[in-house]
Amino acid sequence: QVQLVESGGGLVQAGGSLRLSCAASGTVFKIDVMAWFRQAPGEQRELVASITRGGNTNYADSVKGRFTISRDNAKNTVFLQMNSLKPEDTAVYYCNAAIAAYASSTHLSGYWGQGTQVTVSS
Repeated sequence: QVQLVESGGGLVQAGGSLRLSCAASGTVFKIDVMAWFRQAPGEQRELVASITRGGNTNYADSVKGRFTISRDNAKNTVFLQMNSLKPEDTAVYYCNAAIAAYASSTHLSGYWGQGTQVTVSS
């Protein structure tokens, strides 16, 4: 079994910073793309940022220049550094990863973390 466990959410004032972490544990052979999504109340879940195993990154326009995604492949961990936070960044943030459990796995499976709340006050 694979688990993704997020940490680092909380309450911060506008203009502040937070760093989210997400660690994969369990039966993990290889992790391909890792990503952060977020979902605000009454809204659909949206992609915030993604990173490939080789370090190629992609960001939503709303967070470009403020958020930075990174990963530690040796520790099966992905990070999201969030700077210059705005009230509209308030949401539950979810980690997502495409994982091959075994060397013999013929495909990747997608896994989600349980979510961590980020609240930005004005």
